Amino acid sequence: MSSYKVAQVPTRGGPFETTERETPQPGPGHVRIAVEACGVCRSDASFVNADVPGVRFPVVPGHEIAGRIEALGEGAADMGWQLGDRVAVGWFGGSCGHCTPCRQGDFIVCENLKVPGWAYDGGFAEQVIAPVDALARIPAGLAASDAGPMACAGVTTFNGLRRSSARSGDTVAVLGLGGLGHLAVKYAVAMGFETVAIARGPEKADLAKQLGAHHYVDSTSSTPVADALRSLGGAKAVLATAANSAAITETVNGLTPRGELVVIGVADEPIGIAPAELLMPGRVVRGHPSGTAQDVMDTMAFSMLHGIRPMTEIVPLDQAGEAYQKMLSGGARFRMVLTTS
Repeated sequence: MSSYKVAQVPTRGGPFETTERETPQPGPGHVRIAVEACGVCRSDASFVNADVPGVRFPVVPGHEIAGRIEALGEGAADMGWQLGDRVAVGWFGGSCGHCTPCRQGDFIVCENLKVPGWAYDGGFAEQVIAPVDALARIPAGLAASDAGPMACAGVTTFNGLRRSSARSGDTVAVLGLGGLGHLAVKYAVAMGFETVAIARGPEKADLAKQLGAHHYVDSTSSTPVADALRSLGGAKAVLATAANSAAITETVNGLTPRGELVVIGVADEPIGIAPAELLMPGRVVRGHPSGTAQDVMDTMAFSMLHGIRPMTEIVPLDQAGEAYQKMLSGGARFRMVLTTS
């Protein structure tokens, strides 16, 4: 029996260890993917620390997976998949198909959503088994180390912007310039928005300009963020990628009438918004999940068209623990990506 390598966490909050497992065979409607790259996302910490229900240890995290199909389960070929197909699997790792959201066609909010690293072993491994509805075809010319992050960080920011109320020419602000935010700025500029980057410290201004932002707001300056946004005419939409509820709160009064706050950064503290800040100007606050496999394909196609790629640090799978800790510390610039070759 052949074997493959995984980077797993044996106990809640424990350190990573590398071990060998027997190579599994895909069941009906599933494929086995030879993993080439997998991004390291802050959400992986929710599984490592068992902050969500149903985590089983040892856990193999990783939901920014890119690789090639190396084995087909029963029925997978009938669904159009072939050996050697290049595929990505993201936060959307499959849906149940029978809950009310699924029956309504809203698969990303499936009540039984299958997230890699939670519902089944994730991509911190040389192989992964995934259901076919989770597969997104990777276009030719897109490297696996770029495609992996686009299956979560990319699609979340891309979808958050394209499904917002903003239209080309509108002013859109991106809060945070990390693993999500740096991609969000690139997408906002490519979509034709007058793009405002918001981050902490004057030293981030050069990065914002490099990413293509038209304006930069230093949230640590003496001018409140909302005032800075209003001086630019207000933001039709704010995409909040920063995991900081206080920082998110500071953007609300910088929205235009009918403006929209789209929250994709996860923070434990509540957002402090008074009803009056929403009622009279008709503002909207909305949480935004990631995106389906088709949304991931749309993200990759748009990225290819506009030359958008994530800024990554690539390390071997054996260094999964170090990469994870660097991500947690905020030291990654901007996406840690594990590779198997």
